[in-house]
Amino acid sequence: MESGAVRYGIIGVGMMGREHMVNLAHLRSEGATVTCVADPHPSSLEHALDLARSLHAPPPAVFPGHRQLLDSGLCDVVVVSSPNMTHFEILMDIINHHKPHHVLVEKPLCTTVEDCRKIVNAAKQRPDILVQVGLEYRYMPPVSKLIDIVKSGILGHVKMVAIREHRFPFLVKVNNWNRFNVNTGGTLVEKCCHFFDLMRLFAAANPVRVMASGSIDVNHKDETYDGKGEAFVPESIVHVGLRAEGRAGVKIEKAEDARIKYDGLHHGSSYLEHLHFLSVIKGESIDAPAVSLMDGLLSVAIGVAAQLSIEKGRFITIQEILRC
Repeated sequence: MESGAVRYGIIGVGMMGREHMVNLAHLRSEGATVTCVADPHPSSLEHALDLARSLHAPPPAVFPGHRQLLDSGLCDVVVVSSPNMTHFEILMDIINHHKPHHVLVEKPLCTTVEDCRKIVNAAKQRPDILVQVGLEYRYMPPVSKLIDIVKSGILGHVKMVAIREHRFPFLVKVNNWNRFNVNTGGTLVEKCCHFFDLMRLFAAANPVRVMASGSIDVNHKDETYDGKGEAFVPESIVHVGLRAEGRAGVKIEKAEDARIKYDGLHHGSSYLEHLHFLSVIKGESIDAPAVSLMDGLLSVAIGVAAQLSIEKGRFITIQEILRC
């Protein structure tokens, strides 16, 4: 696509869809403009129109379904930010549509490995479209800096990766769709796909087998915590040290990115995600989409393996999951 105005359509304008609207509004100077949105819930469409007004942006055309948006001819790029269980049908409709639309699809790619594989295979038949999976944690400045440090080789060959998250209560979403495994793919797919993706990056390897433990101790129970508990967002600080130097050799570096014009819900990572994808779409970058469909598939596969491991009480090989 030649550089210039790039028209975006957003499918699903709940919390995350509106977050994408704000990010794209901060990319107007780069040629991004939201021209249309689709959502089956009238209240979500009303919120999207209110948001457009507050952003001093032209009101987007609104549609009750994604097929009407695709048929409208009003957009060049589609952002899929609808509930997880809708991704497969929507993505297949986008890929098979007569008009090519580039796609940024929110994580997870789909809720099952089988559906992810079908999307990967279908997209191979459409070389005229670019598809990126929204695993935007890669773009968080401290994470991005750590990725660069690991790739530099200064740490040697990475043997172990540990990621810890203290999770705040689940967000309230339309019809509470995110409370049910059948809709989300399961918590380890819905949320932890981010971390499984990062583990693959840091280790520069794919998983062989997965072991997990867990239980349903909170979800669907009394979600009142009496004010107890804590949750921290990522600090923009990276600690780097070599084993031979001990604690005295640990360096503390601030991780920032001057390109970020809007921090939003993801500490600027969604802005950088859009900035990079837009440059690829416009032909200003020779890079492929940063997070491929195979990256999306494998992040889901690891989550599915982890949940099956909890259920079966044993190691699950990735080959077991990929054969499903």
